[in-house]
Amino acid sequence: MTSDLFGDAEPQAKTLSVDDASKPLADRLRPRALDQVVGQSHLLGEGGAISRLVERGFLPSLILWGPPGVGKTTIARLLAEAAGYEFQQISAVFSGVADLKKAFEQAQVRHRMGHRTVLFVDEIHRFNRAQQDSFLPYVEAGVVTLIGATTENPSFELNGALLSRCQVFVLKRLDEAAQDEIIARAEGHIGHKLPLTDEAYETLKLLSDGDGRYLLSLIESLDHMGFTEALRPDELLAQLQKRRPNHDKDREGHYNLISALHKSVRGSDPDAALYWLARMLNGGDDPLFIARRLIRMASEDIGNADPMSLLMCHAARDTYEVLGSPEGELALAQAVVHMASAPKSNAVYTAFKKATMLAKETGHLDPPAVILNAPTRLMKEIGYGKGYIYDPDDPDGFSGQNYFPDGMKRPVIYDPAGSGHEGKVRQRLDYWADLRQKKQKARGEG
Repeated sequence: MTSDLFGDAEPQAKTLSVDDASKPLADRLRPRALDQVVGQSHLLGEGGAISRLVERGFLPSLILWGPPGVGKTTIARLLAEAAGYEFQQISAVFSGVADLKKAFEQAQVRHRMGHRTVLFVDEIHRFNRAQQDSFLPYVEAGVVTLIGATTENPSFELNGALLSRCQVFVLKRLDEAAQDEIIARAEGHIGHKLPLTDEAYETLKLLSDGDGRYLLSLIESLDHMGFTEALRPDELLAQLQKRRPNHDKDREGHYNLISALHKSVRGSDPDAALYWLARMLNGGDDPLFIARRLIRMASEDIGNADPMSLLMCHAARDTYEVLGSPEGELALAQAVVHMASAPKSNAVYTAFKKATMLAKETGHLDPPAVILNAPTRLMKEIGYGKGYIYDPDDPDGFSGQNYFPDGMKRPVIYDPAGSGHEGKVRQRLDYWADLRQKKQKARGEG
């Protein structure tokens, strides 16, 4: 049995049949052995996790997680062949309860006859929870060895019970070396070099975005255009359809990109931050979602080191609401560059988390009586507000009174590091801390 690196076509003989030339190039170049699969040496190379399973003749249920066009279906087919299992495939996109029931029944028949079955489920994350649960008894009984393929994070998309019965292997997007190997195989098959300059070859690989199936589709389209002169990158781009950015607004790719933007701003890299901003906008993300996240960054990572950042982010959001796309997107870019270039401090962020925890631990304690209002005679008689010092009346404009609950040891919660504007704040806090100690000592408070 042979297999397809990039899809789920039926097995074919090792020699081309009469109508093989009519099949897509990706179908004609599918690997026939695991060592022909490119780009996944961490799993299939010497010492790789999947190689070790094959060497020992053991095939557990597993999940293949990776982007499109990197060989998930191929590996599943070839694993079944190497282990001597029957290979049965269904797609969660096109299958329902009846299809699952039929697949399980067929596997049970084989099981009774002493034959083992690999049930390969493409896009397994598209099955709902109940459908995923239906696999459990058949996997546990050994009726099927499940191999699921998914482009989505299994931790979020698959049942915990199903995940606990499967090993998860992560497939990588095809790197430049793997793409070079695919191009070489394609050129060997069609019998000539592609009509591209060296720079255009690089552009071709960038267009494929690490998807081998899509790369072969581009090569096949280019080959049928009949060019005799080598194309430059701009000429290649004019001929081939650009691929939609690999970014689903409601899935993991969306959160990976916003995380990349956030960390680039935090890491003071305006170039990278602008790149990830552009990636998100090109991928169709809601600019107002990005604006809201920028506001969060301004408070979390910059804080009082540069208070202007928070104001700029609000202004950028307001500007986008007025102008819309594409004009309003420039305001987002301005805010991103400002924040990435600004001094950083998470002192407020850290302080608020510490204050929240302390508040939970000491929430039963009352404020000190000295700072409580006393609107009634009774409240005055029991000491509310007694001894309170109105700070503006103090010669230093600072009374140094205790504002924490009586008997509670004074904690240090806000501790600015002294970057940017917070450098001046640090100086004031240190001055006040020294003055507080002196005044409290003079009043005999500790």
